[in-house]
Amino acid sequence: MLEIIIQGRGGQGAQTAGNLLAGAFHAQGLYVQCFASYGGARRGTPVNSYLRVNDRPVRVRCDIERADAILCFDASLLEGRLLATADADTLIVVNSARSAAEFAQLLPGKRVIPIDALTISRQQGLGRIVNSALLGALARVIEAPSLSILKQTLVDNAPKQHDENVAACVEGYRCADRQLDRQMLVSAA
Repeated sequence: MLEIIIQGRGGQGAQTAGNLLAGAFHAQGLYVQCFASYGGARRGTPVNSYLRVNDRPVRVRCDIERADAILCFDASLLEGRLLATADADTLIVVNSARSAAEFAQLLPGKRVIPIDALTISRQQGLGRIVNSALLGALARVIEAPSLSILKQTLVDNAPKQHDENVAACVEGYRCADRQLDRQMLVSAA
């Protein structure tokens, strides 16, 4: 079973990202459990979206204690309780302009793939809406769902700016791909 935690701040779209990702996995023919957790539902407070994905019905009904992947909309949230769900195998995709080398020093032993989703989103005319870029990056890092299904999910569910959202998703996917290639070169050296 694949277990994913998405964390952001109220108003950033973490819950929407969780719903879109769940829809893409479902469209791929998998069973999905998706639920959110948030404190005082207002802008700026931490918001979590949790996903479990499997090829069989998901019957577990508890919090995710160890994530296979974490998608973090705000690097300042990479601490404490969230990091406690990550081990050396957890893939962490974070919205940040910092380099992977900086994160290696800040979070030793963690596999962090930073994506400058804000720049990608602005270049695609989406302003501060980073969901699509981050979803594309996460899909590449965990190798699921397929990019074609994720793009179709965005077209089917984005309220507007379909082309811009798809372009941001593809660019996020490409950025993650380049980062993974660099990491493989470094580890091979």
